[in-house]
Amino acid sequence: MTGRAWHRARQFFGALRPRVTPADREDAYRHLDQPLRPVFESMTLRDQRHGIVVLRRVLAAGGRADDRDLCAAALLHDCGKGAIALWQRVAHVALPDALCGVIAAERGAAWRRAFWRLRHHPELGARMAAEAGASADVVRMIRQQDAPAPDARLALLQAADEM
Repeated sequence: MTGRAWHRARQFFGALRPRVTPADREDAYRHLDQPLRPVFESMTLRDQRHGIVVLRRVLAAGGRADDRDLCAAALLHDCGKGAIALWQRVAHVALPDALCGVIAAERGAAWRRAFWRLRHHPELGARMAAEAGASADVVRMIRQQDAPAPDARLALLQAADEM
């Protein structure tokens, strides 16, 4: 199995039963200002777990725990996805991007709106974070999480997200 396929298989099986322990939540809260905690809590358990994992990878790769903006962006970068069924996540990864674009719709059937949120979650998440009072830098990192030419901090976040 190739490295990418192995990564996706581990993601899939890990997503079947996501867990966030009290210690995990406490760790996340240590890096989130009070107004951003409801944004984290609004995320699915799957996305909360993923955010915690990304935060830990960022810190293990040299990110500083006192860089509150980078830590908050790591935890919240997927907050714009909302409730997405596992089959939709799998389809979004497995289907060609053009087909997902045809399927996705901002209005209409719930399953089509879910695909739309998956495609637009960086912008949606950036708006959520901004409305909750996140700093401009947190908002920027969430919005630009897929940017092709990231600055050093955003590159660290991107690498941790893809790892």
